Amino acid sequence: MVLTTLITSKLYNMKKFNTNILGLGLIATMAISLVSCEKSFDEKISLNSDTQGNSIAQLFVATVGASRNYVYVDGKPQNGAALSSGSVFPTSGFGFMVPSGSRAFMLRDTLSTTTQVPLSFANILERGKNYTIFAYDTISAVKQKTVMTDIVVPADTTCRVRFAHFAYSPTLMPNVDLYSFKRMANVATNVSPTDVSGFVPFASRLSDTLQVREAGTTNVLAQLNGFFPTEKRSYTLVYRGSHRGAAAVRFLTAFANY
Repeated sequence: MVLTTLITSKLYNMKKFNTNILGLGLIATMAISLVSCEKSFDEKISLNSDTQGNSIAQLFVATVGASRNYVYVDGKPQNGAALSSGSVFPTSGFGFMVPSGSRAFMLRDTLSTTTQVPLSFANILERGKNYTIFAYDTISAVKQKTVMTDIVVPADTTCRVRFAHFAYSPTLMPNVDLYSFKRMANVATNVSPTDVSGFVPFASRLSDTLQVREAGTTNVLAQLNGFFPTEKRSYTLVYRGSHRGAAAVRFLTAFANY
């Protein structure tokens, strides 16, 4: 009787131990599955998903001579650090939240002795959409152009690029091309002043040299060396600076939209 009881007790404990092990195994398997699901879900989150009624905006300063720019939306300051010519806000991330609908924007230099003329403008923003605001011209006559930024994540390993022409000249400027040495062809062709081309597919993870050229010629106006885009991202390349000036004051600047 005692022997039977001991054997029964040992069998019960072994069964309980195995059950505990099985339970722990199931928990571990569920945990791994949850982590895998979370990772997959994160990768599929859409950048343009509705953000509680907000829109997303970026500001690029192409204004010649700008050194201390701040942007306001409905009277509220958006950037903490001053923006100079060639700067993008936000400097990290891909945009700042703006309530959708009709919004009052202001771009100005807060320095009391500034000669930059404040720029006030209104934009009607759609909820969940992305926008890029380009400030351009000179500090004595600042202008802006707001365009919708159509973000599409490529299904393959390419990225997407577009080209914007915001150089300054008091006289008529020519249209320009954006030329890629890797492609040995134009990325954008015959782009007019203040125009922004649409996004086009572009090879990623390759170092490229890009040139702004007078449309239909090999006359180089500005050059960007070592452009190395990341796959699935979207980029804007901007021709800016003084078009009539020396090569040292003409620039091709790239920034990421996503």
